[in-house]
Amino acid sequence: MLKRLGPDGHSLLARMVLSFITPVLLTAVAIGLPSIYLIHDQLERQAWAQVEQGRRATQALYEAEQSRVSQRATLTAERPTLRELLADGEQAALLAYLQTLQSGARLDVMLICDSAQRPVVCTVDSAADALCAASVTGGFYTVATDLTRPVWLLAAQPISDAAGGGQVGSLGSVVVGIVLNENFARQMRAQTGLEHTLLVDSTPVATSLAGRDAAHDVSQPVRAAASDDITLRVDDFPYYAARFPLNESGLAAEVALAVADIVATQRRLAWTMAAGTLIVAAIGSGVGALLARRIDRPLTRLAGAATALSKGDLSRPVAVESSVREVTLVAQALENARVDWQHTLDQLRQEKAWTDHLLEAIIEGIVTLDRQGRITFFSRGAERITGWTRDQVIGRSLDRVFRPMETGQIASQLIPAPGRGHKVSVELRDGRQAVLAVTGARLLPPEGGEARVALVFRDVSEEEAVHRLLGHFLANVAHEFRTPLSALAASVELLLDQASDLSSAELQELLNSLHLGVLGLQTLVDNLLESASIEAGHFQVSPRPSNLSEIIAEAINTLQPLLNKRGQHLAVALPATIPVVWADPRRTVQVLVNLLSNASKYGPDEAEITIGAAVSEDLVKVTVADRGPGIPLEHHEAMFRRFTRLGISNGKAQYGAGLGLSVVKAIVRAHGGQVGLDDRPGGGAVFWFTLPEITGR
Repeated sequence: MLKRLGPDGHSLLARMVLSFITPVLLTAVAIGLPSIYLIHDQLERQAWAQVEQGRRATQALYEAEQSRVSQRATLTAERPTLRELLADGEQAALLAYLQTLQSGARLDVMLICDSAQRPVVCTVDSAADALCAASVTGGFYTVATDLTRPVWLLAAQPISDAAGGGQVGSLGSVVVGIVLNENFARQMRAQTGLEHTLLVDSTPVATSLAGRDAAHDVSQPVRAAASDDITLRVDDFPYYAARFPLNESGLAAEVALAVADIVATQRRLAWTMAAGTLIVAAIGSGVGALLARRIDRPLTRLAGAATALSKGDLSRPVAVESSVREVTLVAQALENARVDWQHTLDQLRQEKAWTDHLLEAIIEGIVTLDRQGRITFFSRGAERITGWTRDQVIGRSLDRVFRPMETGQIASQLIPAPGRGHKVSVELRDGRQAVLAVTGARLLPPEGGEARVALVFRDVSEEEAVHRLLGHFLANVAHEFRTPLSALAASVELLLDQASDLSSAELQELLNSLHLGVLGLQTLVDNLLESASIEAGHFQVSPRPSNLSEIIAEAINTLQPLLNKRGQHLAVALPATIPVVWADPRRTVQVLVNLLSNASKYGPDEAEITIGAAVSEDLVKVTVADRGPGIPLEHHEAMFRRFTRLGISNGKAQYGAGLGLSVVKAIVRAHGGQVGLDDRPGGGAVFWFTLPEITGR
């Protein structure tokens, strides 16, 4: 099944974009990095070449300056005026003369030292002794003063006494020089284009770099080819520098090239390369994303269609169009599969619907069990019989749903062998007992899976009741017939033998006994006939407007001998206006006779039986209340079923066919009324039924 992966690097879109970006990045790295390195190296070489060229130019300038100072010293020593003033000892005039020469020669110091290297006259008083001591050979010197240690470029020339014929130097020597200070460094920068610094023992003493001090020096060489090449950083600005010595006493000169522009150029080049790479990568990503979208969208729709199919949605066609032939072929194959599945599923649904309909129509209950005895299927028939719903029993043990009665065994032990069956008495969900005819079977799935046990059962409680009661019914019917017949036979025999000898009271008692026997037989025969008519479906009533008081009076007259015999009293509680009911008089009298007969039969002697009537919502409710033992609430509904006889008694043996109340219910229901049973306060039962009032029709 197609499945579109999420944004985890494995989706088609991510892979295609990565496929476009990777060559771009590799190409940029393969070409850009060497190019950047070559350009960087070329810029470095040019920068160091410029530094080297500046160093040579600076050395040449120092040599030229040194030559100029030497020439000034020679010219000054050969001036006749100087010799004359020196010879005359005119120091003031000599100082003025030297100051004039110093100003014209662009010098910073001029002095005359005697042959013992002591200053005779000097234009700079603070450093005269040190200058005379340092000017023996001339060159570059650092001269310590009170506050500073300036660097001087000095030249000394002996003064010859040419006019007096003395030796050269007899008059002393002329020392001229320039101070190598900040101004000198700035002049050197102006001439070379590079920053200039003078250092004494690697300590800057004069520089054209503002803020330069010893902390900024970098003494480590940065190139193996030139040990005097160093790098500097002043105020966060980088410099390439080169040093060269001026003397053997630690005095050196340094030229420095500002490379901030070069570094910035290198950075711009790197950023340009990176930006170009990113732009090309973005373009490649866009192209890859565009192409991936063209492929990914139909694949995504295919994945959605496949997901819908996996969830059972076969109604939506797989309509995916793509310029990629393989995607189109997959979509067509998926659509063909969907159509086939839809057709197959429709057939399976039809077959399942037919099977479900067939199972619904079967009144028997069907249950299947797994190897652990758990219920896996529960038919509608099983629901109707047991009162359990399918959702309540699926997955539950058979022993928890079916509870056998009076066997001491559990339901799983009573499962019949395949092809066999037997009857089991169980307790249903509502507490009612039922007899189930159970047949066992063994189901083996066609795919060879685990076999299951199937149970088919039906409720045969009524049939069993009929069978159980048949003997009792026949015995009761026989007794019901034999008792009055025996009494009738005895009474008739007594009349035949002793009629002339019997008193009128004795004759009346015999006639009452005959009447009660005939009444009992008549009631029994009526109930048997009505029950048979109901069972055959031929039972009918013929309701018409009838006077309820007449119906009650006829029933009382019929049962009065029985009541008199047992000393029972009958109380009639009727409304002031006797209602006219819509009823079949004969059938209604039969209802009252059955109810009064039961009230007399189960009530104690000399007790009171009450007949009442009340009107409510176009219905007349007739009640018959006795003082018998009463009927438990859980058996109220069962009392109106055929053959129902409870184990209750008033101390006397009671017989009967168990048909009277079922006939009562059938007659009342045929009139459109209801029957019921209530407990009577103080003991006993109240049987009632309703009839339509004529005014309500």
